[in-house]
Amino acid sequence: MALGPIKKVVLGSLAFAVFWILAVFPAVPFLPIGRTAGSILGAMLMVIFKVITPKEAYSAINLPVLGLLFGTMVVSIYLERADMFKHLRVLLSWKSWGAKDMLCRICIVSAISSALFTNDTTCVILTEFILKIARENNIRPEPFLLGLASSSNIGSSATPIGNPQNLIIAIQSGISFGEFVLGLLPAVLLGVFVNALILLCMFWRLLSDVEKDSDVHQISLATMSSPKSLESHECDPITEHVTSQISPVINRDGGHSKNLKNRLSELDMCSDSCGEIELKKPVLSKKEATDNMLSEIGEQKEERFARGGVQGTMEMTTDLESGPQQSTEESKGQLNRWKRLSWKLCIYLGTIGMLVAFLMGLDMSWTALTTALIFVILDFKDAGPCLEKVSYSLLVFFCGMFITVDGFNKTGIPGSLWSLMEPHARIDHASGIAVLAIVILLLSNVASNVPTGKLMP
Repeated sequence: MALGPIKKVVLGSLAFAVFWILAVFPAVPFLPIGRTAGSILGAMLMVIFKVITPKEAYSAINLPVLGLLFGTMVVSIYLERADMFKHLRVLLSWKSWGAKDMLCRICIVSAISSALFTNDTTCVILTEFILKIARENNIRPEPFLLGLASSSNIGSSATPIGNPQNLIIAIQSGISFGEFVLGLLPAVLLGVFVNALILLCMFWRLLSDVEKDSDVHQISLATMSSPKSLESHECDPITEHVTSQISPVINRDGGHSKNLKNRLSELDMCSDSCGEIELKKPVLSKKEATDNMLSEIGEQKEERFARGGVQGTMEMTTDLESGPQQSTEESKGQLNRWKRLSWKLCIYLGTIGMLVAFLMGLDMSWTALTTALIFVILDFKDAGPCLEKVSYSLLVFFCGMFITVDGFNKTGIPGSLWSLMEPHARIDHASGIAVLAIVILLLSNVASNVPTGKLMP
């Protein structure tokens, strides 16, 4: 492709440079307006400089990409509400064998979840969990956070919905979901394995020290707690018997609860020190004391009823009415739990259905939007709070990026550069594949991966 007029080339390059600087350095000192505003500024300059017409700017916006991105965001929000990511946290911490095992689990789980729920969502959810685990165990979080960052990026490349650049590549190239997954899955699996191996080699000594410290800590806790636990185990049956006999009466008679608690505390003190203090009375006297207390409580209730008259009758009536009311509340709570479980099951099945539809070759954008709308209807309440969590700034950034990149393509600079590089980057030779991979790698790190994904196709 030949270069355009000099004026268009210069002004278009200037507009794209503004967009690139703000996309890579969103807090640049001379214009700290951020990525989203920077993309809109680049798009506006393309129109003002007449590099692209307003009609061409509107047509440059890729609605299928925006629809798919919005739909997957909404689906991820409802999956988070359905506690899907809590299950991922449980999977990370379930029967962990140490720090090395935790690092490997983070690499595997983050890669899988990024491929299904986007890498941004995975990093946001699991970062909080990793920092919490690090604080509780007083360990450095760096190995686990690096594993999360690297594995989520590797795993997200396995599917078109894993990251934004994959959406652009899959939709503009027309590659189906199944072909995309089958083509990249071997490389992703190898990448996750190599990444975990490198991280283990880098932090082996640190992780080994953490495991040694945790083993010593567990042994010391077990040694400190064992004698007391044995004593309490020997004396607990007496206290349990007293508590089980008195607790129903304590709940009904609030006026004598303090006196009974004091007596129970005395019995607990005796039971806790049963191996050190000699009791004057045998163990059976405690049972007799319990029976005496129960009889005293019954006599006091009878006296209160005789004195209170109508008041006592009303209290008894209240006690009788509280039973059916409590059972009604329990049934309502059980019904709400069943509703919650049914709703979660529908969300999980809907997500699986969306993935199956992708594999069947249905339109990914409309499939994601349909799934999101079904989740909104199943929730059966105002969707405003959930829709507020959608990253609209990212959608606006994409709109500005589409216009800016399309205007930069009209200058002829990308086409001319590709014409120079094409003879050395043919994919039918190993050297050409290596050259193409190096160019894409450099552009992704210098110009960001999303604009590179938009420019290269």
